[in-house]
Amino acid sequence: MRKLVYILFFMVLAVHAQSKMNTSEANALKATVKALSDETRTITADFVQYKHLDFLSNDIKSEGKLAFKSPSMVKWEYVKPFSYSVLFKNETLFINDNGNKSNMDMGSNKIFKQLNQLITASIKGDLFDASEFEVFYFKNDENSEVHFNPKDKQFAEFIQSFHITFNDKGEVQEVKMIEPSADYTQIIFSNRATNKPLSDAVFMQ
Repeated sequence: MRKLVYILFFMVLAVHAQSKMNTSEANALKATVKALSDETRTITADFVQYKHLDFLSNDIKSEGKLAFKSPSMVKWEYVKPFSYSVLFKNETLFINDNGNKSNMDMGSNKIFKQLNQLITASIKGDLFDASEFEVFYFKNDENSEVHFNPKDKQFAEFIQSFHITFNDKGEVQEVKMIEPSADYTQIIFSNRATNKPLSDAVFMQ
């Protein structure tokens, strides 16, 4: 299970100057992100993922495409350096490893159910009301960065902190997942398209 969690997600290339937001700044960010999230029905984007492991001198780089359709269908399709896809659909996790297919019922697994909810919310950016996290707000250069620290001890065994970077439109630019070991993953999005027609066929396994 730990291996699957590590495959799914995200982290950092450089350290940016940060400063804490005041209450009015945090509330303004939440309002901007919430308004955009409420209007979001589909998202497509390209992404680059960097996996940092302390014992490796270089981060592991992967590239792929993201597809999201409301309320909770999410597909991560890796195209470089290998063919691999992860699909969250109807509380089931579908994996296609270069033609080798498998699936897992997330509804009966608390950790994966939480992970699916976290992923769906983070893609839309609408994670502020989640009672499962301590939330901290920062200004990071021209962007905003929000840190979510899980309160659930079992969930915290897999994720120490979850960071989301937003641009001034409230769109998610980067998602970062830090593991208790301090290893991390970062996904950087590009070529984002919102509310474009997206067939259910995209989410077929």
